[in-house]
Amino acid sequence: MLKIIKTEKFSRYEFKFLLSHKKANQIENEIKNFMILDENALKKKNKKYFVRSLYFDTPEYSNFYEKVDGIKIRKKFRIRSYSNDKNKNPNLFLEMKGRKNQKTYKLRTPISNNHLEYFLDKQKVMSLLKFYSKDNEVISNFIFESLKKNIEPKVVVDYNRRPYINKFGLLFRLTFDTNLKSSSGVDVFDDKKNFNFKECVSGQTILELKFERSIQPWFHRIIQSYNLMRLSVSKFALGMEKNGYGKETSN
Repeated sequence: MLKIIKTEKFSRYEFKFLLSHKKANQIENEIKNFMILDENALKKKNKKYFVRSLYFDTPEYSNFYEKVDGIKIRKKFRIRSYSNDKNKNPNLFLEMKGRKNQKTYKLRTPISNNHLEYFLDKQKVMSLLKFYSKDNEVISNFIFESLKKNIEPKVVVDYNRRPYINKFGLLFRLTFDTNLKSSSGVDVFDDKKNFNFKECVSGQTILELKFERSIQPWFHRIIQSYNLMRLSVSKFALGMEKNGYGKETSN
């Protein structure tokens, strides 16, 4: 049965910082005066949730090199899950994330666990049109990239996230990501026990700031007080590097 699903669209600025756990904890204590926990984290016992992403790339690692080289207009695909247990029938999303100059964008659409095989095998990707509308921008772009650029699953990235949102006003979101690890992989779930996870940023927290128009004045003060330095930190690139992708053609 054809699924007509509305695609979610996000467009925002993203700044990233790499912090020691100690500094991250200090900053987290300060922002509680201005922000509240995201409702999805509130449901969890430890007030953070699990994130898993299966990233795609071309055989030549085009997406990886576009990121490393800082190409201003780029995009990549991933399948996102908030569980590592297939038996719990978790929600899955196909996401197209990219950058246009200084701003990032993300489009995502829910997908069915029953259709995973069609996303993971280029030879079956056209069958997705049996289940999803051709007007679904994320699905249609994914099919196009699969056929034209031969994108295929490369790496799985896991981490735990504690997200905060602005109490009032425009979008202003801070996320504290810890326990980042990655494995080469061609599926979202490890049914065949092939995953071999490696730590990517041991002992550190990735702080991500997402906003629509401007940084809140109180966070400017935090940036100055803690001497925060904005970095180009990509979980995708870290995962690819940690698992040796791209090294074959780097010389």
